[in-house]
Amino acid sequence: MLFRQLEYFVALARERHFARAAQACHVSQPALSEAIRKLENELKVPLVRRGQKFEGLTPEGERLVLWARRILADHDALKQEVVALRSGLTGRLRLGVIPAAASTVAGLIDPFCAAHPLVRVQLETSLRSAEIVERLRRFELDAGILYPDRQDTAELLVVPLYREDHVLIAGAELLAGQPGPLSWADAVQLPLCLLAPGMRGRHLVDDALAGLGLTAVPRLETDSIAALIAQVGTGRWASIVPQSWLRALRPPAGVREVPLDHPPISAPVVLVTAAAEPGSVLTEALVATARGLEFGPPA
Repeated sequence: MLFRQLEYFVALARERHFARAAQACHVSQPALSEAIRKLENELKVPLVRRGQKFEGLTPEGERLVLWARRILADHDALKQEVVALRSGLTGRLRLGVIPAAASTVAGLIDPFCAAHPLVRVQLETSLRSAEIVERLRRFELDAGILYPDRQDTAELLVVPLYREDHVLIAGAELLAGQPGPLSWADAVQLPLCLLAPGMRGRHLVDDALAGLGLTAVPRLETDSIAALIAQVGTGRWASIVPQSWLRALRPPAGVREVPLDHPPISAPVVLVTAAAEPGSVLTEALVATARGLEFGPPA
């Protein structure tokens, strides 16, 4: 069995198309198909359902692709360990981040890259917490930053980073006569733009309102916190956003930030990696960096 055969098999499972998998592996389609056939012959089980085109993995293939991903991940970790012993950390770190943490992740990545200048970081900032956990378990990510509540983080290493507080922002004219914290009853009377249903930041808002018997009816919904801040900058809208975004991106001129009271919104944000030992030297270095930082507000 060759690592190349496992790489081709994993690529086909990911792309679900022979030609795209071959392109991703930089080989011809016949070469990829032949390598997977040889793997099937060696394992003595069919891995791929074939017809005029790729029709999916067999039940055996669905189970064995998990092992193939694990073997390749361990192989990469071994190579990283050897290189690190010789010349310091190198390689690629794949980090998945929830949108709410897209403005704060620089506080972790900057010191990590400064300490390990040969490491390349691939950052994805539009993932949901559940997707990050799933991709970690499929060895498609090395680490993630997410909301841990409502997620199954068993068999993952969880490192607290900070608590994310939410505030209401709005044009000064909309908040005339509101010098201090705003009640939720007053907040829902404003022309709101909020995150889309299903996003964790929206869940936090809806849960707080539900506890008070209130409901928000936003006139605009989006999957982008940056878009919410831009809309509020027109002076016509109010929104509820993570306070960390306002530290990283200054609010537009004329926009006020007001705390929400009874209850305030706060949620933990954590770094997660695989907990297997020995782990990847890259993720171990990232965890060490995170634990040594004053990363935003105390967790």
